[in-house]
Amino acid sequence: MSHHFLLRYTITTLLLLCASWTGLIGQSEVPPGLDERINDAFMPIATLWEDLIFISIPIGPVDIPIVLILLIGGATYFTLYFKFINIRKLGMAIQVVRGKYDDPADQEQLDNPSFGDDDDSASGSVNHFQALATAISGTVGLGNISMVAVAISIGGPGATFWMIIAGLLGMTSKFVECTLAVRYREIDRGDVYGGPMYYLKNGLSGPITRRFGHMLSIIYALLCIGASFGGGNAFQSNQATAQLITRFNIEGDMIGTLIGTIIAVLVGIVIIGGIKRIARVTEKVVPFMAALYVISALIVLAMNHSIVDDAIALILREAFTPKASITGGISAVIIQGFRRAAFSNEAGAGSAAIAHAAVRTKHAASEGLVALLEPLIDTVVICTITALVIVSYNIQEVFTYGDVVNDQVSIIATGARVGGVNLTSMAFDATIPGFSYLLSIAVTLFAFSTIISWSYYGMQSWAFLFGKSKAAAYSYKVIFLIFTVLGAAISLEAVIKFSDAMILALVFPNMIGLIFLRRQVQEELKRYLRYIRRDIV
Repeated sequence: MSHHFLLRYTITTLLLLCASWTGLIGQSEVPPGLDERINDAFMPIATLWEDLIFISIPIGPVDIPIVLILLIGGATYFTLYFKFINIRKLGMAIQVVRGKYDDPADQEQLDNPSFGDDDDSASGSVNHFQALATAISGTVGLGNISMVAVAISIGGPGATFWMIIAGLLGMTSKFVECTLAVRYREIDRGDVYGGPMYYLKNGLSGPITRRFGHMLSIIYALLCIGASFGGGNAFQSNQATAQLITRFNIEGDMIGTLIGTIIAVLVGIVIIGGIKRIARVTEKVVPFMAALYVISALIVLAMNHSIVDDAIALILREAFTPKASITGGISAVIIQGFRRAAFSNEAGAGSAAIAHAAVRTKHAASEGLVALLEPLIDTVVICTITALVIVSYNIQEVFTYGDVVNDQVSIIATGARVGGVNLTSMAFDATIPGFSYLLSIAVTLFAFSTIISWSYYGMQSWAFLFGKSKAAAYSYKVIFLIFTVLGAAISLEAVIKFSDAMILALVFPNMIGLIFLRRQVQEELKRYLRYIRRDIV
């Protein structure tokens, strides 16, 4: 089967599917609402996919999803194998981002792309900071605001503790996958192509593993395209739309679709320019949006300083002894913590490795060290701050932990159900009325930056499967923007089901490959540390 035939078949199938969702096919009468119609058509697909990915096996008294066993087990194994590199080399990672160990020749090549074009080992499109900013913009998104609220609603305050543990372990997984992304990337006419699909194909190249690696790379690329449509796109536009509708009291039958269309137009303006334009946008937007959100949250915590210590104590206590209302007990709390952390920082999913592969460096491990900062920033810092805001807000028992329907909790005073980003927004407003408008700005920026970064991840996977032609690239971008619109019209429950499952599905092919290729990562690390020691001397 040729690339062109497969491309045409895939595009036709996706467009027909999109058309069926929006009711353009097979409708004998006009249904009551476009947004509702899209959601009703999408929900069975989301539920089926979630059930497939989260197949569980019994371990003791509870059923644990296989994907979480692989994710947690792999991250723990790598942390031990690399002797807690996530802690030992944290300072070095910060110095690498600052450029302390950069080779002057590499920097000259970065500033002047015509310099050294014959040396593919240093080829790349962005510097360490831009690669980190692009990757962080793909991970630091609404998962840090919305998914934390979902995790705490379902698993209680204790889920926060396990999110932090998952973030610390995930630092090592990020180091491994991003080191491999640079080592096994491909250069085509000056453009860099990398990520799990390439290190699965090129790394697993032995006589026994070649076919296995090629199969894993195809599976990963297909899943990554789906994840770019779901968690990296539809979920972001969904929660940004929900926040805008709530904050500005916007009403209308097709308002979700309309806002989604506006977001899609703005995203399209950026992604048409490719990775260099994406990097230029994210290196400016990411620090601003992160600072805006963190400072806002810290102001809220400072104004509630008298109860923050109670919130911390509650988080630690319920990490091991959750309230009776939390169905499933401690195991459910742990699962929620790890599941939402995985959605937030994507460590083990391999998606951020696609952005890191574009860095200009001769040393693969240097980018691996840079990458381990992501889960620290994303989960250990930002998710924890969000959790403290929500738990502090609920010290007075505004809602009941575990009383969740469709990923939404019931507000005791009113009986209304609220979930995701709107719950976090209520926590902000409870301290400073109207402060949630500032949160709305942060949410919109988070969503926008995540969408444009994930468009790059999905496009790289699309190019891997269908070729690197302009026609293939533009066809992907069109379909991607359609999902931006669809996501805005789908309910929170449906979009979480689909997005969670899509991103965590990436763990299966990626983590298997990482285990096989761990020795190559060790080689790259030793080589880079020798280079640094020589440079220091």
